Amino acid sequence: MTPKTQCSRCVMDSSDPAITFDEFGVCSHCHYFDNSAHNYWFPNQEGKRKLDGIINSIKEKNAKKPYDCIMGISGGVDSSYLALVLKEYGLRVLAVHVDAGWNSEMAVSNIENVINHCNFDLHTHVVNWNDMKKLQLAYLKSGLANQDVPQDHVFFAVLHKFAVKTKNNVFMSGGNVATEYILPQSWQGSAMDRINLKAVYKKFGGEPLEDYETIGLWDLYVLFRLRGMKEVRPLNYMPYTVNEAIAELEKVGWRNYGRKHGESFFTKFFQNYILPERYGYDKRIAHLSSRILSGEITRSYALEVLNEPLYDPQELEVDKKYFCKKLGISLSDLDGYIKAPLRFYDEFPNWDLQRNSLRFISAQWAKFKSKK
Repeated sequence: MTPKTQCSRCVMDSSDPAITFDEFGVCSHCHYFDNSAHNYWFPNQEGKRKLDGIINSIKEKNAKKPYDCIMGISGGVDSSYLALVLKEYGLRVLAVHVDAGWNSEMAVSNIENVINHCNFDLHTHVVNWNDMKKLQLAYLKSGLANQDVPQDHVFFAVLHKFAVKTKNNVFMSGGNVATEYILPQSWQGSAMDRINLKAVYKKFGGEPLEDYETIGLWDLYVLFRLRGMKEVRPLNYMPYTVNEAIAELEKVGWRNYGRKHGESFFTKFFQNYILPERYGYDKRIAHLSSRILSGEITRSYALEVLNEPLYDPQELEVDKKYFCKKLGISLSDLDGYIKAPLRFYDEFPNWDLQRNSLRFISAQWAKFKSKK
């Protein structure tokens, strides 16, 4: 195996086949961060002024509605801390949790503790387990790296449709620059691509899905705006750090999972075993690189973290058995899927042509309006 080349500034490496390095050994992800993060990230007084203005506008526009906004909550650090921020701002929040069948007991407890502390209303949507199981098996067979698509897609589809149903036009998201801005596109395809998802299931799935919620390009890029909806990411308007967020959350009874996305057993197992074992991708390097570039941690600390094993051997054996039992496959089936040929997003029908066309039309319309 060819040794990986690692960035001299962050810890991204050549496990991303699209990465490039300058003459100082600094990678393209670092340059991308330097050139673009400032457009979305304001961890200073300017950010507070911006967020104060956004929140005041939301309160004013939605004063006569039952809720000021809607937010998704998984029980993870980002969405749980977001709830604390929204409580501090005095917003009337409808929290939505999508249960895809893989919640850890700790995640359920964390959501309950955070929601009770914030005194928010909570709506929980339970995904049809037969649908989720069939889709995840299809993705295991597909050879695609982004095994989280069945979960990620339905999470946003449910949230969007529930927002439309309840006439909530403001999405509050825990997505943020500080901890997740760096993520190689070569590692994944868009989880929102319904065309791609259906193509994968058609080839590797079985009988039709029963009531799995999906969302298409038209809803995402056209109706979303026509309905006056907008997404706000409050964590981008403050000096957000993981460690400080965890410290605040623990005050309200939230417990630390010890790893990113530990609230979902599937994501934990996929990111810490299947992804590095089958594809050679360690998502820790992307998450840690974001935190290095945002100034939260040092590169030397990140390297120490990366020297720690992804899985305790005994825990891994227990988790393998649980994973296989829940999906109705054997350990040898799992081993076969991991050793099967790899495939990539663009090998299947997808929305790229339609999305690029829509983006071009949108850009031309914006130019036309600016000239009027």
